[in-house]
Amino acid sequence: MDGVKLCCAGVALILAAGCRHDPHATGRGVYADIIARDIPIIEKSVGVPFKREPVLEVTTHEAVRKFLMEQVEDSVELRDLAGKEATYKVLGLIPDTMDVRKLLVDLYTEQIIGLYNPKTKVLYVVDGVPEEVVGPTIMHELVHALQDQYIDLDSLLRAPNDDDHLAAAKAVIEGEANFEQMQQTLGDGNFAVRLPGGRERLRDLIRDSQMTPMFSAAPMVIQEEALFSYINGADFVQRFKTREPGKLPFRDMPQSTEQVMHDGAYFTTPRDAPLRVTLPRVPGSFYENTLGEFDTRLFLYEHLRDQELASRAAIGWGGDRYVVVRTPKGNGVAWVAAWDSALDAAEFVDAFGQAVQSRYHASAPATSAGGVRTYSGRGRTVVLTPREIGGKNAVLIVDVPAGESTQLLDLSRVTIGG
Repeated sequence: MDGVKLCCAGVALILAAGCRHDPHATGRGVYADIIARDIPIIEKSVGVPFKREPVLEVTTHEAVRKFLMEQVEDSVELRDLAGKEATYKVLGLIPDTMDVRKLLVDLYTEQIIGLYNPKTKVLYVVDGVPEEVVGPTIMHELVHALQDQYIDLDSLLRAPNDDDHLAAAKAVIEGEANFEQMQQTLGDGNFAVRLPGGRERLRDLIRDSQMTPMFSAAPMVIQEEALFSYINGADFVQRFKTREPGKLPFRDMPQSTEQVMHDGAYFTTPRDAPLRVTLPRVPGSFYENTLGEFDTRLFLYEHLRDQELASRAAIGWGGDRYVVVRTPKGNGVAWVAAWDSALDAAEFVDAFGQAVQSRYHASAPATSAGGVRTYSGRGRTVVLTPREIGGKNAVLIVDVPAGESTQLLDLSRVTIGG
C-alpha cells in the first residue's frame, strides 16, 4: 500500500521522535563529514565501491513534505493508490471512510529527517538535526545511494501491478540498508542471533521504535506492509549474507514475499518461483494486481486474529491475481489464488471461510458440486470455488454486494503457469 517510494523510516529515524531540533545544532559541513566517514565503512561492509560520491543537499522539513506530495500527486501513483485503496476497502483491511493518500503523506512526513531520491540521485537531509540523531539515518540512505549505482532503484520500485514482487524487491533494498545501519550501530553482523531473545526480540525492538503517534493509529495492513521491508527484509539480508558470503543480495532478488520469508523457497535449486496467474478481461474491472503470501496472511489475520492459523493457511501459496470490479451496488473483487498442493488449497478455503463468517457474521455456507461454498451476510455474498487449472490447485474467491452476480470471472479462461 506504499504510494511513496524509498521514504525511509528506519530505526534511527523513528528514534528521533520527540527530539527538539536546534536549528543551530549542525550544518552542511557536519553532514558532509558524516558522509565522508561512512562511505568507506559502507563500501567494505556491502562489498562494492561507490562509483561516484553521492550528492548531498541540506533542505527543510517543508521541502521534503512538498517533494512527497508531488510523488503522491503523480498521475500513475494516484491511479495505483486509488486501486489499492478500493481493494483494501473491499477486503476489509482499511475503513471505508479512510483517505489513504492523506494518511500516507502525514505518516511519512511525521518524523522524516533524511531520504535518498533515486530520480535526482540526491541524498536530502533536513537542516538542524543533531549529528547523533541524523548519523544512522545518513548511513541508511547512503546504502540506497550505493545500491542505486548498481541497479536502477527508480525503475525497480515502479514495477506496475505486481505488488508481491514489488514488496519482495523493497524488502531487499530497505532490508539491506536497515541491516547495515543496525550492524554499524550494534557493532556486530550477528546482532540478531546474539541479541537476548534473538530475531524475535529484534523484531520487537524495530516494531516498538516505529510506534510514533501517526504510525500507531494507522490500520494494521499499512503498519505491517511498512514493517515487512525493514524487519523481514533485514532478516532476509542477514540470512543471505550467511548463506551466500561475498554475493550481493540486490544482484539476485527474491521474486515474492514467500521467497523473502522462507529459506526453502529461495535458498534451494530450483527456487519455488511464483506461478503466473493470468485472468481474462472482466467487465467493469478497473484495477488488477497481486496479493502474495504475506498480504494473504494479513487478510486472514485481520479477520481471524489468530496468527498461527493465518500463517499456516497462507503457507503453500503459489501465485495469485485479483481484479476489482464496479457493480451498481458497490465494488466487488474476483481473486484467483494458486496453491502448491490440494491440501494447501483446502486449508486456505477453510481459513478463508472462517474469516468471511467472522467479518460478515455469516452463517454456515451453502455448498454445491465441486466443493463450492457460498456465504451471505451484512449485505455481501462471497463464493469460494476450488478448482484444478492446468494441473495446478487453485481457488477462486468472489466477494460482491448482495444481489449482484457472482459470475464475474470465467474460470475456463484463467491460465496458471510458470
